[in-house]
Amino acid sequence: MTPAQTELIAAVRAALGDKAVVIDPADIAPWLTDWRGRFRGNSPAILAPDTVAGVQLVVAKAREFGVALVPQGGNTSMVAGATPPENGSALILSTRRLNRIRSLRPADALAVAEAGVILSNLHDAALAEGMRFPLTLGAKGSATIGGLASTNAGGTQVLRFGTMRGLVAGVEAVLPDGSLHDGLAALKKDNRGYDLNQLLVGAEGTIGVITAATLRLVPAILDRGVAWAGLADPERALALLRRLQRATQAVESFEIVPHSFLDAVIRHVPGTRAPLGGNHGWHVLIEATRAAPVDEPPAALLERLLGDALAAGEVEDAVVAASEAQADALWKIRETIPEASRAEGPALQHDISVPVAGMPRFLIEGAKTVEARFPGTRAAGFGHLGDGNVHFHVRAPAGTDGPSWYEGEGHVISAFVHDLVVAAGGSISAEHGIGQLKRDELARLSSPARMMALRAIKRAFDPRELMNPGKLVTLAPNGATP
Repeated sequence: MTPAQTELIAAVRAALGDKAVVIDPADIAPWLTDWRGRFRGNSPAILAPDTVAGVQLVVAKAREFGVALVPQGGNTSMVAGATPPENGSALILSTRRLNRIRSLRPADALAVAEAGVILSNLHDAALAEGMRFPLTLGAKGSATIGGLASTNAGGTQVLRFGTMRGLVAGVEAVLPDGSLHDGLAALKKDNRGYDLNQLLVGAEGTIGVITAATLRLVPAILDRGVAWAGLADPERALALLRRLQRATQAVESFEIVPHSFLDAVIRHVPGTRAPLGGNHGWHVLIEATRAAPVDEPPAALLERLLGDALAAGEVEDAVVAASEAQADALWKIRETIPEASRAEGPALQHDISVPVAGMPRFLIEGAKTVEARFPGTRAAGFGHLGDGNVHFHVRAPAGTDGPSWYEGEGHVISAFVHDLVVAAGGSISAEHGIGQLKRDELARLSSPARMMALRAIKRAFDPRELMNPGKLVTLAPNGATP
């Protein structure tokens, strides 16, 4: 622990009390490793204020003493965006004690939630008022609102409602000098120059700490329909999606799953089974909802539309869940793919997007190209076909030592995949952010204009790089963490 860190800890303890400071290594340890377990950092303390004024004090004092801070919510980052540096040079600034839902206004379809509010808790609170927050993901039981906003998170309902950027109507944040940006008012029109709210969304805590957000709500659903269909290839999956979109706006989720991932789930996740008989190269999971009884029941809607697709030869077979238990069983397959994938052995996961029209070709040709370039690997993608975002996995050859593969050939493979994505007009990060995992690749593959703008913004807000150092973009030579 450096003298400056010691001074900061003492100042925070004196002002905010013992609960705002965690220095026991056993209590700190769970928060030093990223969600996937590939990155591990070090930090001598966690600072955990429970008020916005407390966050302001921590940030201002950190600037005074020259101590770097790593903002952290539920620590569910998939790109090590909330993992402190290995050298222990930064303290963790936890927002988990900022866990109040300040208001929930059904008439305005808005909620104001603090950064530490867990996503599933917001879901429950909105539902109690006849509303819902239409963003969900596998980590909903631990992911927090601040982290979701800071990374512009996506999830399975982006097809209809968009990412966090579209669901955030206002932001409150502490800037690197300790001042407070109060942008919570959900104004329809606001022409006061740069949109600071949207600048902070997706900034990964590198130019400020989001302390609360105003979020858009929609009416709670009356019921839902969930279906599983088997198809020959991704082109037919896209044709099915287009058919559904022409017929209705009720479809919220459209997830594509290759047969290899379905097989992995059935092998490794107890209680799962194939939804359909026969062999199908590709599968899609579809969910449609309704909020008003005058609308067609979504299960009947999907049955009718899938019947048309079967008749047109776009679908080989399909089933519509007849109960909530069956619907949950279908979603369990999709949600446990990461668990099953880990059980299969070492694999590189790429959160990528390409234009929707080009996704079927990328899923087939991209996988073939990777496997040809790196013999013994197996490549496949699954995920959100409707918004052009898939999780493209490259599995190591059988018998490979995972850690050494990740640190060796893994970097070459990921760079190759990213080159394919950029050539297809896509993005190397669709919904997980950049963090430290993709920071160097962002710099390598981005235009000079993009990197100039990102660095200029970082330099203007945080020239000493005290806010989440080493993430997203760095000002230091050769990408070194200050």
